[in-house]
Amino acid sequence: MRPAGGRRAAPRAPNACRLLGRRAHGFYARDAGVALRTNMGLLRSLICQESTTFKNVWTTHSASPIAYERGRIYLDNYQCCISSIAQEPRILYQKPKCSKSEKIEDALLLECPLGEMLPNPLDYKSSLIVLTAQNWLLRLSADSGEILEKIYLAGSGCKFRYLSWDTPQEVMVIKSAQNKLPAASRQAGIQQSVLFHLAVFQVIPLSFIGMLEISKKIFGNTVTDVDVSNGILIIMYSMGLVRLYSFQAITEQFMEQPFDLGCEFNWNGQVGVVGKYPFGLPFNIKITDTPPLLFEASSLDNAFQIGGYPWHYIITPNKKKHKGVFYICSLKDNALAKNGIQDMKCCSLEPDWIYFHPDMSGRIIHVGPNLIKVLKLKEVESNTDQTEISEDFIIVANREENCVTSGRVVKKRYNLLDDDPEQETFKIVDYEDELDLLSTVAVTQIGADGRAHLDLHCNEQGILLKSIPLLESWDVTYSHEVYFDRDIVLHIEQKPNRRFSCYVYQMVCDTAKEDEYFRRDSRSGNFPRFG
Repeated sequence: MRPAGGRRAAPRAPNACRLLGRRAHGFYARDAGVALRTNMGLLRSLICQESTTFKNVWTTHSASPIAYERGRIYLDNYQCCISSIAQEPRILYQKPKCSKSEKIEDALLLECPLGEMLPNPLDYKSSLIVLTAQNWLLRLSADSGEILEKIYLAGSGCKFRYLSWDTPQEVMVIKSAQNKLPAASRQAGIQQSVLFHLAVFQVIPLSFIGMLEISKKIFGNTVTDVDVSNGILIIMYSMGLVRLYSFQAITEQFMEQPFDLGCEFNWNGQVGVVGKYPFGLPFNIKITDTPPLLFEASSLDNAFQIGGYPWHYIITPNKKKHKGVFYICSLKDNALAKNGIQDMKCCSLEPDWIYFHPDMSGRIIHVGPNLIKVLKLKEVESNTDQTEISEDFIIVANREENCVTSGRVVKKRYNLLDDDPEQETFKIVDYEDELDLLSTVAVTQIGADGRAHLDLHCNEQGILLKSIPLLESWDVTYSHEVYFDRDIVLHIEQKPNRRFSCYVYQMVCDTAKEDEYFRRDSRSGNFPRFG
């Protein structure tokens, strides 16, 4: 409301400290985050309405793998991009078929950071970072496929194959395939010292941090894999040993010289431009001695996870008889948490699995064939230095204890595996962070006909809010991926002989009930909560 004279009335001066504090915690009323949270709350309410359904709007088949990233479906080795957000999926771009040398090995979706000034207007739009078979790193426009940046990594001595996040949307890691000498070289007694190469980049804008080698001389002969995650260099060994090192400490101790992309350099007798062909990137991090060890643990199949609050880790004792048994221990002193041994005692072909909840709550999700446990860490009342594992909630598969034959109830005379396909079995568990929903895929297969449904549960209490049937037949012997992304459900399956299929479902609301819903809530000024 404006006062007489057309001048805006001076607002009451708020407490600046309080305003800044609330804004830092996401409570500023005009902040874009508040509008997004409100919209996501509305969308969650609409999805969970009884009258809302999901309709199969599009299906495609391919002879090459199908990938999905944030509303975009990629076909033909990322040469074709289809938007799944439109009312009916439509092609965003179609590039000419690439040669074998231009084959894309891996890709990451790069999204614009919020609240940062960027040097190039194109940096504010989503882009796709791809790694080619010939060691080129390309940044493509996610909407047009146009090449925005092009970086040459290294010559034929390195075979980079994998992209991953050290810190999501901030620091990216490029890893080579494991270096292996040809059989003839091994027979001739030639030794292979370097096992892996790593290149690390800051993203948006892309900037080179460093490139390094993982060698037998420094880390030992039995290294099988390596990774960088959350600032930690993780080295895995053939006997189940996992060792952790600080990547920041390695950078500070062993970086010989920093380099900027596009700058001329003179390095070990080579003169060139950083990131340009044929020189690529210099190995500017040279580990000459074993770095300080942060932590080590032995676990079956190198399975090792860190999370929770306070920090804990999950391992399986390094003996085959312990497969399916998980120990939850304090990272501080290796003490086993109270009730920290989790064992579902499954009798199944596929093992159960466990991981820290991706919602950053510190909880743990343990998934078995017919049971999902969401566990929480809490202090032991009598000893605040010890933590205890307790159940937050459980989700149980819908199984019949008895079977019906010719109108009579007949008790089963034989024992079934816990993941027998004729019984409803959990196959996928995921978390939709924007809607704060836990999604599960459960499957029942009788004969050749398998049926699956995607269930949406309240993330706080596990209450079932919505069940979405998948109409296509589900064969439990095939490989499957299911994505629940806002108002879209997407199912990708891989059949034998490299045949791939993609099924897209979109939310459909009952218009009359939707209008009634909004009229009711516009009068009340609030929206219903679920769970």
